Amino acid sequence: MTAVSLGMPSVPLEPLAPRRMSRRIMVGNVPVGGGAPISVQSMTTTVTADVNATLQQIAQLTASGCQIVRVACPSQDDADALAIIARKSQIPVIADIHFQPKYVYAAIDAGCAAVRVNPGNIRQFDDQVKEIAKRAGEAGIPIRIGVNAGSLDRRLLEKYGRATPEALVESALWECSLFEEHGFRDIKISVKHNDPVVMVAAYRKLAAACDYPLHLGVTEAGPAFQGTIKSAVAFGALLAEGIGDTIRVSLSAPPAEEIKVGTQILESLGLRQRGLEIVSCPSCGRAQVDVYKLAEEVTAGLEGMEVPLRVAVMGCVVNGPGEAREADLGVASGNGKGQIFVKGEVIKTVPESKIVETLIEEALKLAEQMQDAGVQSGAPTVAVAD
Repeated sequence: MTAVSLGMPSVPLEPLAPRRMSRRIMVGNVPVGGGAPISVQSMTTTVTADVNATLQQIAQLTASGCQIVRVACPSQDDADALAIIARKSQIPVIADIHFQPKYVYAAIDAGCAAVRVNPGNIRQFDDQVKEIAKRAGEAGIPIRIGVNAGSLDRRLLEKYGRATPEALVESALWECSLFEEHGFRDIKISVKHNDPVVMVAAYRKLAAACDYPLHLGVTEAGPAFQGTIKSAVAFGALLAEGIGDTIRVSLSAPPAEEIKVGTQILESLGLRQRGLEIVSCPSCGRAQVDVYKLAEEVTAGLEGMEVPLRVAVMGCVVNGPGEAREADLGVASGNGKGQIFVKGEVIKTVPESKIVETLIEEALKLAEQMQDAGVQSGAPTVAVAD
């Protein structure tokens, strides 16, 4: 009899498409490009000059799984705060510079892990490239050329009429060429647009035209729900083609939500080890239990669990037994009771009132076994079965 592997699936041996091989840069201690794992970024919402508040938010982001953080630097007070923030942050800090080139130099001197510049927003930026390249090169600090649809250089707007994919790519490659003239190639590029279709087209063109690592983003993506959908669609299309080295989900929501969404996008594509996954049915007329309530209570009860564990919470006999059997742990509910499965085997049947506490109890047992066996942890995800 052929053995059937049950339980938590491993990360696919092969990705959906080979990763685009870019040159590698180092953002602090985080490798970017050149086959390095895709990193998840966010940006603080605090006034950077408020050092304590900024460091506290960075700590919260770090705990959420953020790997690189960006801080705004629109004023001299913000620039003056960069040295302390860069030194005390647990993760690499990128200074985000618009309008004033003097803050680029301040960020380099402060020891930031990288500097993001938006050429369309910095007056006479091209005239500053030689000195920026010299100073950044001497300090070993990479530059992210961040082109945005909303702040595209007016020369390109006049040429193309609007922020087309071609305009975004031309802007980025032009600025790269200026740095290359001075021997500086420690560069990462982003070409963001609020329309996922335009954004995807721009990144495809950019990926074909250069070997620099690419930072993916749908700019001004919107409130949490809308922004999540737009980012997931755009990132999914590009990452499935092997395009992208770092990502930021731009949401009108607390920064930690951006990390949660970005992490789950990577996990869903098999680009990062999965963590806790709750598989639950959407419910239908066949359900004989309150699936919504069961799924919410199990999710709440297992909050904080980090081992890669799949738990199936199913509400009827059509898909229930199969989904519960294929998970590490699951329940197939009906007629006021639930069959509890562990690694494909029914271990007990309990009344509906005991389903949640039984699943939590068994999950904790499995988590302990997996930790004892040295299974690596990941970040939580939630999936919904058909």
